[in-house]
Amino acid sequence: MIGSSLAILAAAALLCATSFIWTFALPTSDHSDPITRHYNFHIRLKNVSRLCHTKTIITVNGKFPGPRLIARQGDRVLVKVVNHVPNNITIHWHGVRQVGSGWSDGAAYITQCPIGRGQTYLYNLTLVGQTGTLFWHAHISWLRATLYGPLIILPPHNQSYPFPTPFEQLPIIFGEWWNSDPEAVIAEALRTGAGPNVSDAYTINGLPGPLSNCSKTRQTFRLKVKPGKSYLLRLINAAVNEDLFFSIANHTMKVVEADANYVKPFKSKTIVIGAGQTMNVILKTKSHCPNATFFMLASPYFTGVGTFDNSTLAAILEYHNPSSFPSPKMFKSVLPPTHATLFVSDFNRRLRSLNSESYPVKVPQTVDKSFFFAISLGSKPCPRNQTCRGPNRRSKFAAAINNISFVLPSEAILQKHYFEQQRSKSNGVYSTDFPAFPPQPFNYTGNPPNNTRVENGTKVVVIPYNTSVELVLQDTSTLGSESHPLHLHGFHFFLVGQGFGNFNPKTDPDKYNFVDPAKRNTVSVPSGGWVAIRFMADNPGVWLMHCHLDVHLDWGMSMAWIVQDGNLPHQKLPPPPSDLPDC
Repeated sequence: MIGSSLAILAAAALLCATSFIWTFALPTSDHSDPITRHYNFHIRLKNVSRLCHTKTIITVNGKFPGPRLIARQGDRVLVKVVNHVPNNITIHWHGVRQVGSGWSDGAAYITQCPIGRGQTYLYNLTLVGQTGTLFWHAHISWLRATLYGPLIILPPHNQSYPFPTPFEQLPIIFGEWWNSDPEAVIAEALRTGAGPNVSDAYTINGLPGPLSNCSKTRQTFRLKVKPGKSYLLRLINAAVNEDLFFSIANHTMKVVEADANYVKPFKSKTIVIGAGQTMNVILKTKSHCPNATFFMLASPYFTGVGTFDNSTLAAILEYHNPSSFPSPKMFKSVLPPTHATLFVSDFNRRLRSLNSESYPVKVPQTVDKSFFFAISLGSKPCPRNQTCRGPNRRSKFAAAINNISFVLPSEAILQKHYFEQQRSKSNGVYSTDFPAFPPQPFNYTGNPPNNTRVENGTKVVVIPYNTSVELVLQDTSTLGSESHPLHLHGFHFFLVGQGFGNFNPKTDPDKYNFVDPAKRNTVSVPSGGWVAIRFMADNPGVWLMHCHLDVHLDWGMSMAWIVQDGNLPHQKLPPPPSDLPDC
């Protein structure tokens, strides 16, 4: 799909593309110890033009994408959020462990009630034991389509990177753009039960690039580099509903970090980055200044049923002061096909933790509690006297984990838990009977049963403090196999095993990697396969786990973990802040 359009638009892109270089200065301080950094987020409406179309979007401080948060490991970060728009708002600090700061996780109706118009809330988080690239985004409905930005955590002053210091570093944020209102898109889909309309274009740092359908667009991200230099590209997939491939023509990238955890470096011409994942790569530029420009391309990885945005995103890499005559050559890369599951699997298997003296790996060797979650896309019956446009035109799309389609409550679970920790039965907001295993086991990757009996509910798992957990996440073929990027709030976990087909509890654990497994906060459950993760439940609070494809989240593919307090003072959830919004 990029062949003829690429050739036709290439020359025009070079002549009229907007130069958009987005680097950042490292924070300077006279203090070697951790400090407190203050940020103000004003949620405002702003008119923005993309694809020859002007619309009003919700922004932070009038910026799209939003402002960069930069701090060092160990710093305390205070972000004052002031809501000036009619929409309810929460901000999630994606990948931040939130140790002792669960009230600042920002998941609507899980850890807080939303911030209403005219209200203010102070997010208070300390960046404990984390270095690398994360990001922040709205965590209510589809507002994160425009409310997102980088969260950069630098090493402490007395530490350096476990690789040569790059000449320059910059964030590369992938997103999606709708000419229509994304809130209206998901509202209509939930009303009719149909799949939502797809985005009109992918974006890189907020720009759709020269391959868009609008011939008048001047919005192309251009990365200007110098010969013989190393650039640290901080990749962030903030797309609402898609996993992505990414490559730079005639260049190879070296992967050095994933989800703010260093990995054993490896080279690849194409990067795979799931929705909600982050990845640091080093780009080593050519030793001379070529008279050429190179396309940076991204396209979706999709294996499910239904429609998706099958467009290709382009940006331009060019060297400083290229010769004007003759006209520079244009180079493009070839991305994997949309459904390249084996390529994705091979790439993800190459991600391994450093496990060095400075960055040891401490995988739980024993397991206190085991869980098996079947991840399903399916349908539910159309309500009586209503016309639905889901599967077979007689039902609504639904999603579930272990046959439970999660329903957001009208009160925040964390508040209810904090004030009623001693109650073990239903308290009217949630129940503690989320199944540890599928209530009706079946051949998960074979022919699905006619009725999986999906139940709607706000159900959670309660586990004691410092429990070692093993969780197997199994994709199912209920409505077609599909890759699902599962994100766990409040924790990083070890990816100890993965494979295709049905998980075999007798033989597959023998193949687990306990030496250098990747440490992630978002894991891609393979299409038609499974992953096994382990983590220590050492962070008291309420933590959402969900698919980071927002349409699947809204259809119910989520659940919550409640980690109880420990015995010592530092093992207990602190009281809620005084400015916590009310529902």
